[in-house]
Amino acid sequence: MIKDFRYRITFISQNDSQLLREALMEYGISKRALTAIKFKGGSLLVNGVERNVRYPLAIGDEITVIFPIEEISEGLLPEKGELAVQYEDDALLIVEKPPYQSTIPSHDHPTGSVANVIAAHLQAQQIVSTVHVVTRLDRNTSGLMCIAKHRHIHHLMSEAQKKHSISRTYEAFVHGHVFDDFQQIISPIGRKDGSIIEREVRQDGQFAHTDVQVIKRFSVQGEKISHVRLTLHTGRTHQIRVHMSSIGHPLLGDDLYGGTRELIDRQALHCVSLVLQHPLTHEEMEWHSELPEDMQKVIVV
Repeated sequence: MIKDFRYRITFISQNDSQLLREALMEYGISKRALTAIKFKGGSLLVNGVERNVRYPLAIGDEITVIFPIEEISEGLLPEKGELAVQYEDDALLIVEKPPYQSTIPSHDHPTGSVANVIAAHLQAQQIVSTVHVVTRLDRNTSGLMCIAKHRHIHHLMSEAQKKHSISRTYEAFVHGHVFDDFQQIISPIGRKDGSIIEREVRQDGQFAHTDVQVIKRFSVQGEKISHVRLTLHTGRTHQIRVHMSSIGHPLLGDDLYGGTRELIDRQALHCVSLVLQHPLTHEEMEWHSELPEDMQKVIVV
């Protein structure tokens, strides 16, 4: 018997006199997904019988959505490697990324990324899906990351991000003693002229909002340092690094934005918590991560 590798979800109709199309949209199935289901080998079943989107539903009908086989990203080679999994089910994968590992392959680092290792992880589970990163981290930033195990789940998580219902909290060490115990940085961020990597606060940039709370102020070898907790309300590239540099407190180790590497050889930034609502069960879920060894050493130097 040939195994059907297509991803599927099942739910129960809660309304009478509703078309299947309306129930699917309410459940978060996008128009793009419906088009793919229709033309690329998916199916819509009501009580086990294939139906079209105009089929009238009754309360209690069992609806099964079978998505077409997902195309794997070209160039994403599965690689065996260590994967620190905090949580996994059929929809989500929560992992802890170490520093110095890219999230996805790049020209400079085509192999060894988190995505390469996750591709092998999915392949071992016979899951035919590319790697869908929901919360991405810079190569030198460590901590919690969320991965969707199917493009429909990725769509649901992207919609959740637009509604700011995914919360990420970071901890960092920054140069200097931050004066205010708590402050909001609301400054637009855009690409710096003449650079493909560097960002800066600029009036024509995208809206960006970071909350900053001081955990501790201390000194190491005469260097004033603040241990801060940062909450992202938006997800701009290099947002924390740019915002902290803009107020005169660049991250330790972040020489791109004014920090020095005397105490740590990368930006001292770690995603310590991740809170989200599960895309299918709607249960609120939360994960936490301890500071890695290289950041803990800064405190005890």
